[in-house]
Amino acid sequence: MSIGIKRTQRDYTLAFKLSVVEQVEHGELTYKEAQKRYGIQGRSTVLIWLRKHGHLDWYNLSSSDLMSTEMTKPPSLPQTPEQRIKALEAELKDANLKAQLFEAMLEIIKTEYGVKLPKKPLSASLPKKKLFE
Repeated sequence: MSIGIKRTQRDYTLAFKLSVVEQVEHGELTYKEAQKRYGIQGRSTVLIWLRKHGHLDWYNLSSSDLMSTEMTKPPSLPQTPEQRIKALEAELKDANLKAQLFEAMLEIIKTEYGVKLPKKPLSASLPKKKLFE
């Protein structure tokens, strides 16, 4: 393909899209450079292709990440026990915060809307069947 040719939307084949996505993900081009090189007119077209066909998490990257040419991350090494403990403690903290949020929401539902909620789930209140009699 020659550089600088404007293209129409119907020109974009799946093979072309995958080729552009691969070049951006391997750090050969930024998405803006790919837009200019291949004459892609839409500002978010390449980003949409990256989200749809890419292998990286393009939904949670910041704009500075998108502009950098170093998009590939080195493969992560196995975590040490200390790192794993730290990660699990962070997950536990998040889970506790969510539990507190849900408790607060239930309290609001009870007080504001007068809805009575059972203290135990229905499955816990049912008698247990004996498997071996």
